[in-house]
Amino acid sequence: MDRESSSDEEEDRQNLIDPNETKPARSSFEIEEFKNKISHRFKNFSFSKRYLFFICLPLVLVFFFFSVDVGSLFRRVSSIRVDSASSRMREAELQALYLLRKQQLGLLNMWNVTSSYSIVYSENKSNSTSNSTSNSSSNSGLEREDLLRSSSLFDDFRSGVLKQITLNKEIQQALLSSHRIGNLSALVDDSVNHEFDDFRFDRCRTVDQMSERRTIEWKPKSDKYLFAICVSGQMSNHLICLEKHMFFAALLNRILVIPSPKVDYQYSRVIDIDHINKCLGRKVAVSFEEFSETKKNHLHIDRFICYVSLPQLCFVDEEHIKKLKNIGLSTAKLEAAWVEDVKEPKERTLEDVKAKFSSNDDVLAIGDVFYSKVEQDWVMQPGGPLAHNCKTIIEPNRLIRLTAQRFIQTFLGKNFIALHFRRHGFLKFCNAKKPSCFFPIPQAADCITRVVERANAPVIYLSTDAAESETDLLQSLIMPNGKAVPLVKRPSRNSAEKWDALLYRHGLEGDSQVEAMLDKTISAMSSVFIGASGSTFTEDILRLRKDWGSASVCDEYLCQGEQPNFIAEDE
Repeated sequence: MDRESSSDEEEDRQNLIDPNETKPARSSFEIEEFKNKISHRFKNFSFSKRYLFFICLPLVLVFFFFSVDVGSLFRRVSSIRVDSASSRMREAELQALYLLRKQQLGLLNMWNVTSSYSIVYSENKSNSTSNSTSNSSSNSGLEREDLLRSSSLFDDFRSGVLKQITLNKEIQQALLSSHRIGNLSALVDDSVNHEFDDFRFDRCRTVDQMSERRTIEWKPKSDKYLFAICVSGQMSNHLICLEKHMFFAALLNRILVIPSPKVDYQYSRVIDIDHINKCLGRKVAVSFEEFSETKKNHLHIDRFICYVSLPQLCFVDEEHIKKLKNIGLSTAKLEAAWVEDVKEPKERTLEDVKAKFSSNDDVLAIGDVFYSKVEQDWVMQPGGPLAHNCKTIIEPNRLIRLTAQRFIQTFLGKNFIALHFRRHGFLKFCNAKKPSCFFPIPQAADCITRVVERANAPVIYLSTDAAESETDLLQSLIMPNGKAVPLVKRPSRNSAEKWDALLYRHGLEGDSQVEAMLDKTISAMSSVFIGASGSTFTEDILRLRKDWGSASVCDEYLCQGEQPNFIAEDE
């Protein structure tokens, strides 16, 4: 093997040409061999051109990029496509603006027509009110109710028109925002009807009820007293009874004696007796303590003329008579002024009262007058029947009013709905009425939701005696426009919260009557109130709202005008 390899090397060296040697002339055989070699190499070169192309391509591209504005080239190509789509979109938007403009003009014409109808409704309402004094109370009441219902429906219609106009303008503004270039914005009138822009339609506006009042002067004789006796129902009933006693005292020219807390509620904790005297500008009411100090030598009811005769005289039982005797007050024999049943009270006039209850005796009592019906239109007017310089005579004391204001500032804000949701013991009471006033919670939630949508209030203050199972279900069902509206109740006493500090410092916390009056006060300050039909708690709130000027056109009883969709059988 070694010899073979060495011989090959020697042969190769012999085949090498010395560069110093002269090249010999090629033979024809050699020339032909040379051609064959060139042809072979050319084939190899054509095969390598592919590799050369891939090597040179990036260099060419780099050169092309720096020598030509490629970005502008692509922009020109894309702009051809985009411009055509943009022009079509712009044309569609301008067409939409044109159609919205036509719709807006039509809606504004409808709005102008409703404005003229609104004036007619106001005139009809005032005429109905003025004519109601000459008509019977039942007929005039039905007429007013029909008028208010139709007026409410008309307000709903106006509200709907206004919402559509507002929505129309918002759509126009959204479409116009992309065309505020050059003269394009001039294609749409952006400032149509400036008077309408400044108009604010309050669907649940307050009711101005303090127009002309029919009043009587309360100028009592200094030595003549009317002893107030109120026994029916809870505090709300007693306050209504006390208010009616004031009217009787004014008719009979007597000073009203507020009942003792030993036989009745402690009124001084919820109302301000001095406020009554300040409103009248004279001494018209005294506490029992002041009365007993004046009459300490003769603490006696000289005459007991009963306004109510059935089911019992003066609507006073033996137990109450004993309570009066226990505080040192003796009474005369009870006598009936007329036949008067609390279940069927009769309409009485001012002259009827004066004829039956006028007396020269120093101290007079007429018993419970909660069910009395004397000059109802006069008594129920805003501010009451008495001439005074206040908004209302019987109102929560200042501590309760301030506490209510602080609670509203803490939890509710200016715009809120108040709901008196009476449940405990109300089922049997309502089902005894025709129609019933006790509604299933889903139906009640639907009614409340409609009011919330109309009032556009973010929160509801809940005054209720219902169980949590009922209020939790009610909360879950009140979803106007798919958005939950929280039900807010007064929280338990918390030292970290200061809204109720005034009550705590004056020893009024934990008093059920103070808390009830606080609930009334908060509700009376609401934007809209939903009450419980048949409840005197609700009626007292409505009285305060009417007298304070906070009553709204959206105020109503729960599910007013409806009947429960299910009523249980009687026992």
